Amino acid sequence: MSLDVEMTTRPPVSAPDPVTTVKNDPEGSGLQAGLKNRHLSMIAIGGVIGAGLFVGSGSGIAAAGPGILVSYALVGVLVVLVMRMLGEMAAANPTSGSFSAYADRALGRWAGFTIGWLYWFFWVVVLAVEATAGAKILAGWIPAVPQWGWALIVMIVLTATNLVSVSSYGEFEFWFAGIKVVAIAAFIVVGALAIFGLLPGSDHPASGFSNLTAHGGFLPNGPGAILTGVLMVVFSFMGSEIVTLAAGETANPRAAVTKATNSVIWRIAVFYLGSILIVVSLLRWDDPAILKDGSYVAALSSVGIPHAAQIMNAIVLTSVLSCLNSGLYTASRMAFSLGRRSDAPAAFGRTTRRGVPQSAILASVVFGFVAVAFNYLWPDTVFQFLLNSSGAIALFVWLVICFSQLRMRKIIQRESPEKLVVRMWLYPYLTWATIALITFVLGYMLTDTAEGGGRDQVVLSTLVALAVVVFALVRGRLARKVRQDEIIPS
Repeated sequence: MSLDVEMTTRPPVSAPDPVTTVKNDPEGSGLQAGLKNRHLSMIAIGGVIGAGLFVGSGSGIAAAGPGILVSYALVGVLVVLVMRMLGEMAAANPTSGSFSAYADRALGRWAGFTIGWLYWFFWVVVLAVEATAGAKILAGWIPAVPQWGWALIVMIVLTATNLVSVSSYGEFEFWFAGIKVVAIAAFIVVGALAIFGLLPGSDHPASGFSNLTAHGGFLPNGPGAILTGVLMVVFSFMGSEIVTLAAGETANPRAAVTKATNSVIWRIAVFYLGSILIVVSLLRWDDPAILKDGSYVAALSSVGIPHAAQIMNAIVLTSVLSCLNSGLYTASRMAFSLGRRSDAPAAFGRTTRRGVPQSAILASVVFGFVAVAFNYLWPDTVFQFLLNSSGAIALFVWLVICFSQLRMRKIIQRESPEKLVVRMWLYPYLTWATIALITFVLGYMLTDTAEGGGRDQVVLSTLVALAVVVFALVRGRLARKVRQDEIIPS
């Protein structure tokens, strides 16, 4: 049976999704609607504010100067377009599998299987990265506990949180994201006052926006630095799509997805572009403190905020814990969806009486613990391979979302057009333009030949993706052969 024929035999997109319709099954066979509107609102906002924004922006500013704003704007537009496509599909059929389930339906079983497992792999590697980053901060505050001990404590606490109920995950994420939002909002207000000389007690010169052009121009390293900046910031946007996975565990998933999709523009504009604009306006782009201390710490120190480094460490720790919390949730829900579609062990697709996919959570966190151990034992070999082989998966996910939307729009229009409550702008032209832009970024990454740079990430991620695709195709062919043998006994 061809992939196209198999695709058309799958349930119609308008069919009820057992993942989202089984809310309080006493047998523990489905997720529950444990997330409230306030939880999802903060998950949507916090999803675009990762620790990478706080700790990774300095390198981008040093490479592109004030032109890093253009880099952030380009990636921001890309994310907005991808989220619009994903929102169109998710509003029509909310499911915990999100883009993996849509790829399964639109492109074939192999696509849903491949992107689902790659996404799971991405997030369990992120668990190790964030656990290590959080442990470093905590060990600096309380050195009596070794760094590996803090990593273990953090992983255990957040695993327990996710195992209790989805509402406990939502509550933790609500406060984590809330702290991030308040911190960035305060940073923007304080920075804006200092830029115009209105901050009481600050001796920062009222420079206005002169720093954007006064030190070698807006693009001191040339227009090509914008693309270099794109490569440095693109992965800090990963996480925007989490809200479409979480929406399946709300009382009104369609409305939740619609609201989150429509608000992504202002979220990116305020939190990314707004805060980076403050940094490059307060400081000259080549200020050594940006790389030495970090862009946000340097900016706070320049306006006379005492203990800026410790304040920023606390905020970064909150972001790390938020990312860990969401990463474990996201990986487990993807594993759950794969289990429900028979693309993972059946145990992954079962839940406890509280609607928690316990096996999926434990499997995800076990791999996360193993990756943390690799980070301590073989940081420059095994763990570096894990990092590089998952580095380009974010872009692969966005590409799959684009191609899925091209097919799903036609399917939805044919079967249930009333569910198109969110529509991609200028379909299909903007979808194809987004595909071209993502492909260009992947191609440009191949020119980054530094060790562990873009080329290594694209090559290794592609090899891993191809291995999963081959496994999916072989697995699908064997399954079809078994079914045929059952129908026609030899």
